Amino acid sequence: MKKLLKIVGITLLCIVLILFAIFLIINFRGIPVYETQAVNHTVISTPKSVQRGKKLATMLCAGCHMSSETGKLTGKLMLDGPPEFGEIYSLNITQDKTYGIGNWTDGELIYLLRTGIRKNGAYAPPYMAKLPNMADEDVDAIVSFLRSDDPIVSADPTPDQESKPSFLTKFLCTVAFKPFPMPDQVIAMPDTTNKVELGKYLALNLDCFSCHSADFKTVDYLMPENSKGYFGGGNKLLNMEGDVMITPNLTPDNETGIGAWTEGQFVKAVRFGIVDGQEALRYPMMPYTQLTQKEAAAIFTYLQSIPPISNKVERSIIEQ
Repeated sequence: MKKLLKIVGITLLCIVLILFAIFLIINFRGIPVYETQAVNHTVISTPKSVQRGKKLATMLCAGCHMSSETGKLTGKLMLDGPPEFGEIYSLNITQDKTYGIGNWTDGELIYLLRTGIRKNGAYAPPYMAKLPNMADEDVDAIVSFLRSDDPIVSADPTPDQESKPSFLTKFLCTVAFKPFPMPDQVIAMPDTTNKVELGKYLALNLDCFSCHSADFKTVDYLMPENSKGYFGGGNKLLNMEGDVMITPNLTPDNETGIGAWTEGQFVKAVRFGIVDGQEALRYPMMPYTQLTQKEAAAIFTYLQSIPPISNKVERSIIEQ
């Protein structure tokens, strides 16, 4: 009996030592670094592509990278970031060659946007939106805008503030969150005459599905429809005061979703933040004034086509 207890004790001690060693390795190594893949592609910019890129970057990038102090995309402390992920800072993505992306190639920028891997191999955790399914033309447009003479991306030498990821972030980036593969074939633009196809493209590539599905931990970014509670709401976001905001159900369920909404109601809510004369949106969801009437209506058409989910979410719930 004593021999058995000794064996069990030694076994448990070994397990504890192994787990402690894993903890130390992950904690001190930090977020994994990956080999980069050369992308030999030069973006050809036109006034139209720059305009398109600004529209997309305003909806996808500015919310995180826009600094109220500089009025440019110089990065900031993400007060609405999940606290369990640590202290999160977005980086300077102006054209400054020291602190921004002024010395990045077009291919390096595209590789980051697609995979989440920076030019030095560092992996950008899931709180940075990636674009694995966006059309090549639109990714090029974003790069065109970042290279443009628009004031918000002009060179600004504001130093980056490095994030302080928690052990949880380091652990998840080691075992679960991985870079996305670089697409190996052309991704075409959607058929803009097909409202469902256009709406799906916008709803997925503007990252609406990740917030409005059940939980970030179960979101499938490569196959969004496989995400748990796809557009059924219930995900927990933070406002700038740290209050928890629960995302609403956007499926066509008549009782708990937007099945009883009209197209006009949805368009006004998304574009102007108003529904039936009342405030419709609360931070972190902001009005997408950049969307056209046609685009917002297409998103509504797509959402009406997906399977309804019965999931009642009280509007503007704030957890104490």
